[in-house]
Amino acid sequence: MQSKRIWVRLLGVEKTLIEQVEAEEADPEGGVGGELVIVAHVRPAKGHRERCGICRRKVAKYDAGEGRRRWRALDLGVIQAFLEADAPRVSCPEHGIVVASVPWARHGAGHTLAFDAQVAWLATCCSKTSVTQLMRTGWRTVGNIVARVWADVEKSVDLFAGLRRIGIDEISYKKRHKYLTVVVDHDSGRLVWAEAGRDKATLRKFFDALGNERATKLTHVSADAADWISTVVAERCPQAVRVMDPFHVVQWTTDALDVVRRQVWNAERGGKGRSTRGSKSLKKARFALWKNPEDLTAGQRAQLLFIAKAHPLLHRAYLLKEGLRTALKQGPDTTEALWDWVLWARRSRIAAFVELQRSIVRHFDAITAAAEHGLSNGLVESMNTKIRLITRIAFGFKDPKSLIALAMLSLGGHRPQLPGRQLTN
Repeated sequence: MQSKRIWVRLLGVEKTLIEQVEAEEADPEGGVGGELVIVAHVRPAKGHRERCGICRRKVAKYDAGEGRRRWRALDLGVIQAFLEADAPRVSCPEHGIVVASVPWARHGAGHTLAFDAQVAWLATCCSKTSVTQLMRTGWRTVGNIVARVWADVEKSVDLFAGLRRIGIDEISYKKRHKYLTVVVDHDSGRLVWAEAGRDKATLRKFFDALGNERATKLTHVSADAADWISTVVAERCPQAVRVMDPFHVVQWTTDALDVVRRQVWNAERGGKGRSTRGSKSLKKARFALWKNPEDLTAGQRAQLLFIAKAHPLLHRAYLLKEGLRTALKQGPDTTEALWDWVLWARRSRIAAFVELQRSIVRHFDAITAAAEHGLSNGLVESMNTKIRLITRIAFGFKDPKSLIALAMLSLGGHRPQLPGRQLTN
């Protein structure tokens, strides 16, 4: 009896009776190469038999199913371990005829709960190679395990509790314009929601999951200038203050400056395929024009002095870029400073900046709200950087659901625990 209790602990199972433990030589076709494995013959404890595998309701037995089956358990030292048990089918009034549930594994899974927990923990902490080699399993299997662990977590926690200030953004996770839409909680710093897609329909799924009552409690929404975001936010939570991150505005002005630089460069070289000393110097001046003045090297300062004398139009565009960057840093005076910049750009007669000021006027309230409320999309950008790392690790997952599950487990504040450890804060 004592030895059976020890085996229960070693195998990391609960509500399970150990009938017999034996060693056997694995089938070489199973990929183990005839190595020794441990097989524990088990059955559910009384009170946990003949339950629906989906809802776990006590139901009537239907038949013996397809006989005995095995579940992969945590390795015992360097030896692989399996649980073996009968897999009868039951008749559930709600779900029909299904395989009966077992207390040591999720429905439809070929691994024990402890095995799943360890794989999920490793996936959030280690590289792809480390996880697959240590657990002796395929990477797609890791993706499936992560997805089902997250599905259980998602059912047991309220992901949207206390949401007041959120950030919305999209991130590319695969070539050919495959995107995720992500939502971050500014107050807790957690990733609270992610879904494949980058359009109004995708974002509406978030608000459908959030519910109208909670949507009315949102006070701030930070995002870039994408129309699909602003349209849905205005539609589903019109009371929230729309905040546009200054980083994106500076990015706009840098792009406008580069348009002017290319125009001047093309004019200087005198035609396609030609090159002059002046055009070469302009091509090399790109970084001097982009960088902040405080970060310039001595050589780059000299390049700017040359541009000021030789290309006054480009120099005025550079001053407009720096003027906008300065205006966005004026704190309480940002609104006034930004409007002064708009008037300056409007009078500049530089087409790229005239168009830019129109965009800024369209989003003027959202841009100035960032300074007024001390909110930006910096947290979301930081989250996107972490998701990009997870995306590289998760390369090879069959579908984005596994990637989203791994991102939510890693960044959603609900990291899995190693089996047999006490919960830690």
